[in-house]
Amino acid sequence: MVKIKIESGLYDRAKRAAEAAGYSSVEEFIANCIEKEVQRLQVEEHEDRVSDQLRGLGYIE
Repeated sequence: MVKIKIESGLYDRAKRAAEAAGYSSVEEFIANCIEKEVQRLQVEEHEDRVSDQLRGLGYIE
C-alpha cells in the first residue's frame, strides 16, 4: 500500500464527508473519489481521441 500526504484541513473535510456519506473509513472515501476522477479523465481523453478521428475523417469540423 502506498501512502500519500494531504494537508490536515483537507483530511478533516474528507473525514466529515466520509462519515456523512456512510463510508467505513476516510481512506475508502478518498480512494473512491480518486477512482471516480481517474475514470472521468479517461472518458474525456477517449472522447477527445474520437472527436479528433471524426474530424480527421471530415465528419465534424
